[in-house]
Amino acid sequence: MTELPDRNLGSAWYLVGILMLAQTCSFIDRMIMGLMVGPIRQSFGISDTQFSLLAGLAFSLFYSLMGLPLARIADRGNRRKLIMICISLWSVMTALCGLARGFWTLFMARVGVGVGEAALSPAAYSMISDAFPKKALGLATSVYTMGVTFGSGLAYMLGGVVIGWASTVGTVELPGFGELEGWRLTFMIVGIPGLLIALMLSTVKEPARPAGEGLVAIPLREVMQFITDRRRAMGCHIIGVAVFIMVVFGINIWGPTYLIRTFGFSPADAGMKFGTIMMVLGTAGLLAGGTIADAWFARGRNNAYPLVILISGLCMLPFVLGLGWVTEAGLGLLCLAGATFFSAFQGGIAAGTLQLMTPGPMRAQVAALYFLLANLIGIGLGPTVVALLTDFVFANDAAIGQSLALSAAILIPIACALIWIALPAIDEAIERNAAQAAAGE
Repeated sequence: MTELPDRNLGSAWYLVGILMLAQTCSFIDRMIMGLMVGPIRQSFGISDTQFSLLAGLAFSLFYSLMGLPLARIADRGNRRKLIMICISLWSVMTALCGLARGFWTLFMARVGVGVGEAALSPAAYSMISDAFPKKALGLATSVYTMGVTFGSGLAYMLGGVVIGWASTVGTVELPGFGELEGWRLTFMIVGIPGLLIALMLSTVKEPARPAGEGLVAIPLREVMQFITDRRRAMGCHIIGVAVFIMVVFGINIWGPTYLIRTFGFSPADAGMKFGTIMMVLGTAGLLAGGTIADAWFARGRNNAYPLVILISGLCMLPFVLGLGWVTEAGLGLLCLAGATFFSAFQGGIAAGTLQLMTPGPMRAQVAALYFLLANLIGIGLGPTVVALLTDFVFANDAAIGQSLALSAAILIPIACALIWIALPAIDEAIERNAAQAAAGE
């Protein structure tokens, strides 16, 4: 990454703040499903596995596939305008989820949310990388990714309040739409803020690209060849993180349901408690991961980012295993808290690792390829693996804790092994990219 001499860090942090709000909004719209398992299953008469397809695959499939073409636009065009358009799209599609009349109409609305959100992170990481020096990139991307924990936490807290209110009033008459159940109204409410954030983005300045960048997008075949030439570094890192995210997203989607089914929490109480855990400890984990990684990177350890992810996965594992065994609500919340804290370490620095290995003209496309695999594997399969274990291995809705524990026992060691294999190659790839940038290549 070529350094720019005229960076204004005040403007850069303002940019990160607005992008963090956009990320917050995206995760509210994405994660609100996790608190509405019961109402949606009851309305449509579906199983946990079918619900997991709505929560995961419907969103992640087109989110992933649209990432590449939108990233090409980001690599050569105005990233700010692209994000504004896509925020407006996903906000409208979120509201339309509340009007779905069956499994397939809700599935298609969730596809629309995924298409809209596909542009945000590749374009945002590219903008942040142009706005900050490398020594501050880990913290900057972690602050941006705080939108994940804020958004997820707010989704559960807001959803819990709305569903709790709706349970006391039944259906709500909305002019022009007729009678709406509480979960439908929730979708319509959370779709509104995104339109306001799209307007706020008009006050953000597009960061200057290094000279010569952004005029012509690098062909995808060259991007793929670049990754292939670094397959141990990039391939093992991307797939390892994607497998890790399967566990992370499984907890994020099924966490409130775990509290409801295992300990008898009401949806409102489960949403408030799990939302608070996500917002407080998830945010703390993001900042801790970025801060530790930046400190190690500054001391000359090029592979500091993936090393922090590896350590966080090992620390997370005992807490997720505990979900399958604890019988007291307090211990269950403690296990969720520990798992959430350590799982959040990777949030900002997983994609940041790729940014450090990649020259500027192809950063957004490399990020999009990462998000394609991370979301197809992590978001698309993670919740479904847990649901399949619940439906077909344990055959008991109340065994959701055991399903979470078993999935983690299998997946986290695989993820950590892949990241461990990648560490030396990542060190070398970052060193090579820094040398090429210094030479002006």
